[in-house]
Amino acid sequence: MFQIEEGKIYPKKIHSKSLIRFQDCDPLKHLNNAKYFDYFFNAREDHVAEIYKFDYNDYFEHNHTSWVVYNHQIAYISSAKVSEWVTIISSIVYFNEDTLVTEYVMTDEHQQELKAVLWTTSKYIDVRLGKKTVHPPEVMRFFELVCLDGINFEHSNLNLRIKQIKNELKAGTFVEKEI
Repeated sequence: MFQIEEGKIYPKKIHSKSLIRFQDCDPLKHLNNAKYFDYFFNAREDHVAEIYKFDYNDYFEHNHTSWVVYNHQIAYISSAKVSEWVTIISSIVYFNEDTLVTEYVMTDEHQQELKAVLWTTSKYIDVRLGKKTVHPPEVMRFFELVCLDGINFEHSNLNLRIKQIKNELKAGTFVEKEI
């Protein structure tokens, strides 16, 4: 289920390393554009389970609700290449009563070179009714605890965010080096 530990400080940016696999690359040894989604989503699922102790399947089974993707914005900045170690950082950049925007960032292993940025927008759905519904209070509270500060999502765009990320990577302030 979903439970907030009172007093716990939850990280807002969660990250891990991943190895770019040969079978996911094109003949030029670049990660296939569609495979970026797999790397991002697999990392996020692992991040949320490990760091936030959240199990999507358990939540779905008990609440009959889930988040359904309805929009992606992706920018490919620098190719990820076969056998390269990359860092994948995921975080929530916006939420409201029925919407969630998750940001995915891929960098080189040392978090110096930006590879790709993805914004995924999801609606919260009651699967029994097949319609969007509002996030319960405990979910809204959790989003408040983990949503990134300093991003005015409603007045921003992906290109502005990419510039901000590049500046933070250059300054070494995008993400802590250790979880």
